[in-house]
Amino acid sequence: MAVFPAWPTLEPMSSATPQFSKESDSGGRFVRQESRFRDWVLERPEPGRYHLYVSLACPWASRAVIVRQIKGLEDVVPMTVVDPVRDDRGWRFSEDQPDPVNGYAFLAEAYVATDPSFDARVTVPVLYDTQERRIVNNESADIIRMLNAWSTQGPDLYPEDLRTAIDEVNERVYDTVNNGVYKAGFATTQAAYEQAFDELFASLDWLDDRLATRRYLLGDEITEADWRLFVTLVRFDAVYVGHFKCNLRRIADYAHLSGYLRDLYQRPGIADTVDFDHIKRHYYVTHPQLNPTRIVPKGPELDLWAPHDRERLTQDPVR
Repeated sequence: MAVFPAWPTLEPMSSATPQFSKESDSGGRFVRQESRFRDWVLERPEPGRYHLYVSLACPWASRAVIVRQIKGLEDVVPMTVVDPVRDDRGWRFSEDQPDPVNGYAFLAEAYVATDPSFDARVTVPVLYDTQERRIVNNESADIIRMLNAWSTQGPDLYPEDLRTAIDEVNERVYDTVNNGVYKAGFATTQAAYEQAFDELFASLDWLDDRLATRRYLLGDEITEADWRLFVTLVRFDAVYVGHFKCNLRRIADYAHLSGYLRDLYQRPGIADTVDFDHIKRHYYVTHPQLNPTRIVPKGPELDLWAPHDRERLTQDPVR
């Protein structure tokens, strides 16, 4: 009988190299950087004054793409989509969609032109002032509030009587779901990963229960809280389950979240804002710490056009 040597005793593993070294703490937790530019434009601008830079891969930018479409602001705020594949120089413009404002090759050039001392990670979306030639705002939460306020077309996504309830939902969803998938995916210790993982699925369970008795998060009307959640849900089964190890359950496994996702996806024009090629190429190609082979998976097969049966739910808004 062959005798095999015993397994060696493994020493405790130290923290791995984080994907973004400036956004990791000593416990291996991903700590997202603060947005640098937070100026507000309160009044509806003249067409073309502001330009929106986005990525169709990025959930934060997709919030802005969706609200711009819902509020009918395509002719007021021109938009440029950056290439989904990002390297250490950040988001880049492509031959198909060059920068029409300054002719920059990389979005980082707009950041440095606005603030020469900027040395953090370049993010999208970016609201850019074409007259003053500077970034006005790079915080998606601010940008979607401005876009909502600039147009009376479509629903008011942040109605005054629901603001407290919206803010409460947003706070939990942002920390444990929107950012929660990143905290799991970019964790560099087992403990940090498991903490983010547990918080994520506790919130998804809470959301599934909430949506059992109401069509949308605040009742019968769609608000910004729904679109802020949607951009994470629509990427979840395609990317976060595998790439970020968020694999306890898929969204497709949830009785109510799955139909809710399809309900939102099937709203007029929304499917056009979702590009799974951009989404999968971005995540699987631009995170070498997580996927050094840069192989992009062919699946999964998603049927987001299946009936959702959410119309049967009616509920007064939660105030």
